[in-house]
Amino acid sequence: QVQLAESGGGLVQAGASLRLSCAASGGTITGNAVGWFRQAPGKEREIVAATNWSGGSVYYGESMRGRVTISRDNAKNIVHLQTDRLNPDDTAVYYCAAAARRRTITTDIGDYDIWGQGTQLTVSS
Repeated sequence: QVQLAESGGGLVQAGASLRLSCAASGGTITGNAVGWFRQAPGKEREIVAATNWSGGSVYYGESMRGRVTISRDNAKNIVHLQTDRLNPDDTAVYYCAAAARRRTITTDIGDYDIWGQGTQLTVSS
């Protein structure tokens, strides 16, 4: 059974950049759509970015558009989220998720059925 593990979160100052990673184990996600989501305290989980199975098609959510880049290395079974010009409003738990039955890109959170445990990103002012 495929498991996802996020890494790279931490405490940074406003304006900093950080790269988050999502590594799969117990199987492969190379043929699946993958998304990054975030959830701040008291708020709903929202999509940050998504990619299709190859990385050739990407989507960015409105909240971080222009400040994030999603990429994947299928040879290593890993997906990255590069975040730039972070601000305190970006403080949240960041999750990666894979859509087990989707190769094409999707922004529907209901399509994602394999989730990591999340990594905390905190941005100080």
